[in-house]
Amino acid sequence: MGKQDVIDAVKGLATQKVPWVPYSGVHSAFLIGEPADKFLKDPDLIAKGVIFAAERYKADGIPLLFDLTVEAISMGCDHKWWPDNPPSITGHPLDKKTLAESGLKVPGPKDGRWPIIIEAGKKVKAALPDVALYGILCGPLTLASHLRGVRIFTDVYKNKVLAKEIIDFCGEVAAEAARIYAEEIGCDVIAITDPVASQIKPETFLEFVTPATQPAVRAVKKAGKVSSFFICGDATKVLHEVATVGTDGFAIDEQLNLTYVRDVALMHGVGFGGNLKLTLALSLGLLSPREDAIVSLAAGGSTGFVFAPG
Repeated sequence: MGKQDVIDAVKGLATQKVPWVPYSGVHSAFLIGEPADKFLKDPDLIAKGVIFAAERYKADGIPLLFDLTVEAISMGCDHKWWPDNPPSITGHPLDKKTLAESGLKVPGPKDGRWPIIIEAGKKVKAALPDVALYGILCGPLTLASHLRGVRIFTDVYKNKVLAKEIIDFCGEVAAEAARIYAEEIGCDVIAITDPVASQIKPETFLEFVTPATQPAVRAVKKAGKVSSFFICGDATKVLHEVATVGTDGFAIDEQLNLTYVRDVALMHGVGFGGNLKLTLALSLGLLSPREDAIVSLAAGGSTGFVFAPG
C-alpha cells in the first residue's frame, strides 16, 4: 500500500507507481452488511467498514467518509437518513433568515456528528498506518446551498453581498472541518469537496469560491498535510480556476476528458485524480471496468496522477 505515493501524486510529483484510491463512502457499510444510516452513527462500524474496504481493494488511500452533510447537520440543519445513502439535507436555515438572525455558528469537534467521526478516524489511522487517509469536507458553495437552498445560485448574480457573506461563512466552517480532519484525526489528505461549483461561471468561481476556500487551504498547510479540491459534473469551463484555487491537487468526475485534465494539471504543477467511470463502468457495467481502468491509467501517466473513481 502506497501512502507516500498518494501524498506525492496529490502534490503533483512523479511516482514509481500510480496510486489507487477507491472512494468507498457508504459502500464500506454495504461491504460489512450494515445499512448506511446505522453505519454512519457508529464509530466502530465506520472503522470496521473503512478498514475492510481498504484491505479488500488493496487501496493506497481511502476516505474516512464521503458525506457532505456532516457540517450542515452539525449546525442543526434538518435532514433525513437513508439505509443506502448518506443523509440528505431537508431544511435550509438561511432560506428566509439572515446569517445573524439564524444564530448559526462554526461547529467544532464536540458538535453534531464530529465526535463519532473523530473516534472512527483515530481507529482507522491506527489500523491502516500505510494507507493515506482522506478527510473529505463540504466545500463553501455546496455548504452554502445546504444553508440557503437553491437561491444561492441566483444570489451570486443578483444579491452578491448576501451571497458573499454566506459563502465566506461557509469557508470558515470548511476551515474548521479541515483542521479537525488534519489535527484531531491526522488525515493525510484533506479534500475540499465542492461538487456544485461546476455549475457557475469561471468569473463567479473566482469571485466567491476561490477566496472562500483559502481559510481551509491555510488550515491544511498549517497542519503540514496536503490538500485537494474535488469537483463534480462537467467542470471543463472552470477547470483552470479549480487548478489554481490553492490546493495541492484536484479531482474530477467521469464527465471530463482525462487527457485535458492531465494537461491542465501539469500546466499548473498540481496533482489530479479520476477517472474510473463510476456510472458507466462500475454501476451499470456498460463499459468493462478493466478496460476503462487501462485507458485512464494510460491517459493519466505517472506524474501527479491519483487513479480513482470519477
